[in-house]
Amino acid sequence: MKNYFQPEIETMPLEQLQALQSERLVAQVKHVYENVAFYRGKMDAAGIKPEDIKGIEDLHKLPFIEKDDLRDQYPYGLLGVPLSECVRIQSTSGTTGRRVVAFYTQADIDLWDECCARAIVAAGGTKEDVVHVCYGYGLFTGGPGLNGGSHKVGSLTLPMSSGNTDRQLQFMEDLGSTILCCTPSYAANLGETITKRGLKDKIKLKAGIFGAEPWTEEMRHDIEKTLGIKAYDIYGLTEISGPGVSFECEEQAGMHIQEDHFIPEIINPKTGEVLPEGEVGELVFTCITKKAFPLLRYRTRDLCRLTRKPCSCGRTHIRMEKPKGRSDDMMVVKGVNVWPSQIEAVLLNQGFQANYQIVVDRLGNNDTIEVQVELTPDMVAANADKEKLAAGVVAGLKSMLGIKVDVKVVDPMTIVRSEGKAVRVVDKRNLYS
Repeated sequence: MKNYFQPEIETMPLEQLQALQSERLVAQVKHVYENVAFYRGKMDAAGIKPEDIKGIEDLHKLPFIEKDDLRDQYPYGLLGVPLSECVRIQSTSGTTGRRVVAFYTQADIDLWDECCARAIVAAGGTKEDVVHVCYGYGLFTGGPGLNGGSHKVGSLTLPMSSGNTDRQLQFMEDLGSTILCCTPSYAANLGETITKRGLKDKIKLKAGIFGAEPWTEEMRHDIEKTLGIKAYDIYGLTEISGPGVSFECEEQAGMHIQEDHFIPEIINPKTGEVLPEGEVGELVFTCITKKAFPLLRYRTRDLCRLTRKPCSCGRTHIRMEKPKGRSDDMMVVKGVNVWPSQIEAVLLNQGFQANYQIVVDRLGNNDTIEVQVELTPDMVAANADKEKLAAGVVAGLKSMLGIKVDVKVVDPMTIVRSEGKAVRVVDKRNLYS
């Protein structure tokens, strides 16, 4: 075994791990019931008392909490400790409603740093590395999370934040960055720029830790080829703590969930029924160590499956597959369920890069959907026929989705680049509501 940050935890036998989870869950339920009036009300309404929860086998008895609950309790309604014990907040963007504000004690931050450190080590990081963090800082959790994790490992940390690609590349070259942390769409953007400027031989990157937005296996392979690295997935939510809830190891076959801090469940998104291991459903998390903003059975809306299949890295924590989408991000177009990841997979399989946008509109009573995608430099050099390329994508999308999608192939650098989370979908139907 190699590259472990905490092998005594990450390789813990299942029976021992579940005993630890049960102990921490019982303490957390008591803490929440005594300190958060909102939870106490939900549990009382469900006829549940803290003493009814004797271990993880009783987790299903607790009521769910959803994002609307967090918005309704903004800002202090879910606070689990006195405000004087909190040292930081992080927040969601609030693009779909009232912001969600998460609070942290210093102990919460220390645990979060530990989680992100494990992710960096799993990607091969050591104190000899230069970790280049160009996730956004400020209220967004990406920058602070990986920054703290890098410090915990002892790596030289470049707190670049997002944007200013010229400066990113200058520091990457001059300081010899070896691990890149950012959104996958920005990694693709950097790779495109590095290739265009002929800088690949001057870049020392060996690995990338990418998250904060959905990305496909095809996009992973494209980034790995362009940047000459191994690309690792990382998962997290502001509501739970931030990045580091789960992460990939060298096997790149699912993200290990840090089960000493978070208990995962998969449920039927319509009925709430807990599903067995291996079935696809909605991911639910219970925080068993976070004290300032402790969430029990939080519905993430992310759709995936879990597996305890043994991993070659030696870690025993359960793995989650890359989410196939979100139950609330899925589009229904012409009566068909459509995920952006399905469209991206077709584009990348046909040789395009991850520079695209999906525009959904409505004419009268009929939905329309158009995919705009850029020519690659190789396609330009080969004087490729845009109409033929578009026809190939139309056929591929018809096979994938079962509906006809209009495709527009545009010139390079036509679609606005992302320096943070990419805006993949423009749904103009919302304008008519």
